[in-house]
Amino acid sequence: MGDTSKTNPKLSIAVAQINTTVGDIRGNAGKIRAARDHAARKGADLVVSSELALVGYPPEDLVLKPALQTAVEASIEELRQLTSDNGPGLLVGAIHRVDGALYNAVYLLDGGKVRAVRHKHSLPSYGVFDEQRLFSAGQIPAPIEFRGERLGVMICEDMWTPTVAESLRSAEAQLLIVVNASPFDTEKPNIRQELAKARVGESGVPLIYSNQVGGQDELVFDGASFALDSTGALSGQSPSWREHLLLVELRQEHDRQWNLADGEICDLEAGDAAIYLALVTGLRDYVEKNRFPSVVIGMSGGIDSALSAALAVDALGPERVHCIRLPSQFTSRASLEDAADCTARLGARLSTIPIEPAVGAFSDMLSSLFQGCAPDVTEENLQARARGLALMAVSNKFGDMVVTTGNKSELSVGYATLYGDMCGGFAILKDVYKTTVYALSRWRNQNQPTGVKGPPGEVIPSPILTKAPTAELRPNQTDQDSLPPYEELDDILHHLIEREFSIGQIVALGHSKATVSRISRLLDIAEYKRRQAPPGVKISSRAFGRDRRYPITNQFRESD
Repeated sequence: MGDTSKTNPKLSIAVAQINTTVGDIRGNAGKIRAARDHAARKGADLVVSSELALVGYPPEDLVLKPALQTAVEASIEELRQLTSDNGPGLLVGAIHRVDGALYNAVYLLDGGKVRAVRHKHSLPSYGVFDEQRLFSAGQIPAPIEFRGERLGVMICEDMWTPTVAESLRSAEAQLLIVVNASPFDTEKPNIRQELAKARVGESGVPLIYSNQVGGQDELVFDGASFALDSTGALSGQSPSWREHLLLVELRQEHDRQWNLADGEICDLEAGDAAIYLALVTGLRDYVEKNRFPSVVIGMSGGIDSALSAALAVDALGPERVHCIRLPSQFTSRASLEDAADCTARLGARLSTIPIEPAVGAFSDMLSSLFQGCAPDVTEENLQARARGLALMAVSNKFGDMVVTTGNKSELSVGYATLYGDMCGGFAILKDVYKTTVYALSRWRNQNQPTGVKGPPGEVIPSPILTKAPTAELRPNQTDQDSLPPYEELDDILHHLIEREFSIGQIVALGHSKATVSRISRLLDIAEYKRRQAPPGVKISSRAFGRDRRYPITNQFRESD
């Protein structure tokens, strides 16, 4: 229990990696209590939760509600009383209200008392973060005394620069603890550990990193909490994508400095596996936390709807996924057969709703006004909107949420129909480029991820992976009729969106100037569509939405 009079003094800290829900104060507190009970059975002295664990992250403007602030204070009081049993202390992330100012804070609760409160010093306001609008910045925190030891506690962004860690070490902190709600993107896991190693190297003391897990609207949190010893070596690692309690044991060395004993180290998913599980987690938690009974997916026989259905079955189970074929006069028999085959392999329900009656009715309605006009994209969009209308009707009747199937490549250049294939409650592939859609589909055919509810084996039929992508809205149509090959398109888009390269810089990479200029223009003019798209899982460093905020009314164009 941190008693330095013992021959081999030690301190045991449990890292509670939990899946919180924004605004569910009672439920989040219940998870913290359950983690404490588990930690007590393991002999832990202190339980560390994630950033704003009591409120959920990101709470956005919800934290400005006085009623929520009062509810948080009441819950902190209940947790304080809980610690009067002389069991483990609690380090709890929550908001703190002081003289009209609101802080992102951590509370140390121990022995029935609030022993300390520390405020977040560095408030991020970039990308998906907007904390400077919501919170006041705290002073650089001093170490916290816990059972005779000095703990240096940082909140997420405080670790990203040396300032706070250096101050804590100067004040003789013996251990650094970082509480986080750090959203996943494909580059983030490595960045976190490298920054943590840098802080250890600068301070010479061990570091414990606690991260949230689960989905919250467009963000997913991968967990992957960890501990580094005083040399920066990994001595403890929680898994990604699931709740977990990591026990970290600190022991005093001969010079009274703390260091970590080797503990549990779980393997982490990377590459396509990590992206796939991020998408499963995001969809699962969006459906579960918003209490939808099931989901509906328009099943075209193409790669996007096939992967979307596989993700939905893996997230929710086949009994909660309803796939619907919506054939038109241009839908091939092969597409119908592929859609049926994929749905059967996944074990989901399949229905068929022909859209030709609706398309014919709309065409008749508009015939007098359109008289003398040649058919064009208008008639193609009528088909997409008829499909959207049918899917939304099924959703309204049965309460199931429509999952849209459009990918990032299409949304980037506007190849998606408003009130048509963009209709729905959640866009699972919103941040997934077409080339990645293919990679994930092939990966899933070869792997059954741990913890998913779908079947093993080749769930996406090979014809879907090998045929040319097509919207089938006119005879013999393929995507490459009007777009460059997806390998070329996605590389251009990646450098325009994630890298913010100029047209000239992308041309220097080997792309045609005419092609890059055209794609850049399509990206700009499709902003109004993306503003009306449903939310979807963020997996990249720059997803559409809060990450990338461009004006709809925008006359700037690059000249070269």
